[in-house]
Amino acid sequence: MTGCELYLISPLDVGGDFPDRLRSALEAGPVAAFQFRVKDIDQHEAARLAAPLLEICREHDCAFIVNDDVALAKRLGADGVHLGQGDGDPREAREELGKDAQIGVTCHNSRHLALEAGEMGADYVAFGAFFPSSTKDAKITAEPEILEWWSSMMEPPCVAIGGITLDNAAQIIATGTDFIAVSGGVWNHPEGPALAVRKFFALLGKDTGTDIG
Repeated sequence: MTGCELYLISPLDVGGDFPDRLRSALEAGPVAAFQFRVKDIDQHEAARLAAPLLEICREHDCAFIVNDDVALAKRLGADGVHLGQGDGDPREAREELGKDAQIGVTCHNSRHLALEAGEMGADYVAFGAFFPSSTKDAKITAEPEILEWWSSMMEPPCVAIGGITLDNAAQIIATGTDFIAVSGGVWNHPEGPALAVRKFFALLGKDTGTDIG
């Protein structure tokens, strides 16, 4: 892995034309991971919505990560699961999903929680929120310094999450974080997700081979 990479998080509504929107985003550049994040629907409905998205991610060599739900990740054969602080133990998730699963843990603004997650075998830790978000009401805020601390001291990668847009991403990328997680900054972009992804790749210093205008 070289430099910072892009990690997309789904909007809560992944029905309708969202599969086409995801496809256009992934065709715009090599996105590292996509997190399937839906709330308040049963697992059968979640699996139905996830199936075409998983296929699109497979076609584009993009890791498909399920938010919060180890059972759904196992059912789908997803690449991994992202656990909030109340969503279970990474060690138990590893037992369920196998040694190759990517297991991430939300650590908010806590060095202690991040170190604990690393000790429990998390493949990556996520810090945030760094900015107000239009897609999630973040009760905890984090400062970019925690990304610098983790990146300089620890081996597992870290993900910066929370309100990251084209207007504020540069200062987060500059910390040395391994991934920036983006949701509304791509899906709500007025010119569409594909152009947003290409502009994020320009900020990341990655050439997608296409003109962003």
